[in-house]
Amino acid sequence: MLSLEQVKQSLERAGQAHVLQFWPELSGLERDAFLQDLSQLDLQRLREHCEGAARAAAAPPGSVDRHIEPVPPESIGSVRRSGSKALTEWEHEGLLQISQNRVGVLLLAGGQGTRLGVQYPKGMYNVGLPSSKTLYQIQAERIHKIQQLADRKYGSKSSVPWYIMTSEFTLAPTEKFFKENHYFGMEPSNIVMFEQRMIPAVTLDGKVILQGKGKLAMAPDGNGGLYQALVDNKVLEDMKKRGVEYLHVYCVDNILVKMADPVFIGFCVSKGADCGAKVVEKACPAEPVGVVCRVRGVSQVVEYSEIQPETAELRGPGGGLVYSAGNICNHFFTRAFLQDVAEKFEGQLKQHVALKKVPFVDSCGNQVKPIKPNGIKMEKFVFDVFPFSRNFVAFEVVREDEFSPLKNAGGAATDTPTTARAALLTQHLRWAAAAGAALCDEHGNALPAPSASAGDTAPAQWEISPLVSYFGEGLEMLKGRTLQTPLILDEEKATELRAQQHL
Repeated sequence: MLSLEQVKQSLERAGQAHVLQFWPELSGLERDAFLQDLSQLDLQRLREHCEGAARAAAAPPGSVDRHIEPVPPESIGSVRRSGSKALTEWEHEGLLQISQNRVGVLLLAGGQGTRLGVQYPKGMYNVGLPSSKTLYQIQAERIHKIQQLADRKYGSKSSVPWYIMTSEFTLAPTEKFFKENHYFGMEPSNIVMFEQRMIPAVTLDGKVILQGKGKLAMAPDGNGGLYQALVDNKVLEDMKKRGVEYLHVYCVDNILVKMADPVFIGFCVSKGADCGAKVVEKACPAEPVGVVCRVRGVSQVVEYSEIQPETAELRGPGGGLVYSAGNICNHFFTRAFLQDVAEKFEGQLKQHVALKKVPFVDSCGNQVKPIKPNGIKMEKFVFDVFPFSRNFVAFEVVREDEFSPLKNAGGAATDTPTTARAALLTQHLRWAAAAGAALCDEHGNALPAPSASAGDTAPAQWEISPLVSYFGEGLEMLKGRTLQTPLILDEEKATELRAQQHL
């Protein structure tokens, strides 16, 4: 720990001497804790951080329209357009890599469920499924199932390690939750949790904000803080020891995410890619999602706010949007590429400005809750490494099958617990219908065939455990049956149906 004098000098050099203005009022314990916090800051780079934040906040938004172009066709795969032979070959390649223990998954789980109206990590959220499973449990069971599928195909005993990046806010409750739930049947040694860095929030004129008299206002450094966190926590070394060469990175809030998706992994490996992104077709030109494209010949994600409406609305000869590849924070990286980023490019990652309402103490020591944005939180985004890729690819998937994020509390127009629950249950109804099952309600009335849309707010209560089916496979026991809802098709029920099938 640094001495008070060392911290004072560093703060003065950074133009942040005000941070210690309430030092005389702090107790001995408060001083020790504050000094500990300040010692952990990168004080050498504090001035650069604060001045950079103020500059970035004042800069007008850029426009890339003159330099933008779509990802070339040879770098794109598609669930809908690539053909069944290619999709099967990619799936087999992905399962082969999983069977050889060369694949890991990495969850970006630094966010709390504040927008959902809860104070715990998003992964612990239960959207109201018949099984009451949380996002964490659904994801753990998908990992278990994909290992099983790879082992069944190649006679292996595979292991897909689960790396979970948390923040200061989410690490302890996530660890506790996993322990209380016996790691959802996974081997604890295959779950590696680590913490991303926290950085200070600053005022619009570049001064560090005091949240309390002896406490800085800190925030996680965005999901692009991953690359520094991989180094800080020796995660790349852990991957190397385990023989992991390919990493599937995703966000916690997508209830439909295919963990270690063998088709996506197989596609990227077959193409020799070092970096890849899953995309969905934009619902409309104005949908507020980033677009995966090229700018001046370099692959990247361009935020929707950076594209003029007339560019967003451009359509190709077939009538589809030219810039249709919506980013869903679902990525493939080779370990070698991540090592390159850590060693050569991390310092070049773009900083993004988020203007926020940050509670603070004023010059008299009074607590203030601002009613309008007063602070800048600087963030890095996980996709900001795309420009450093030597061979970038994109893989288009069907939104209804693979993307339904949980971002807002009930009552919002989109991305709520209701829409996430509906997306998953409607998908399971489609799987049951495709397997040849007829479904009826509790009164014996036949249910209509499920539509491809997840917009239904109240689909039938028919849930399939990920331990039974990863993505609609293995449901032969449903053929020719009429099943009554509500029903949870878990392993026990699936075994019972299989036994009846052979009578």
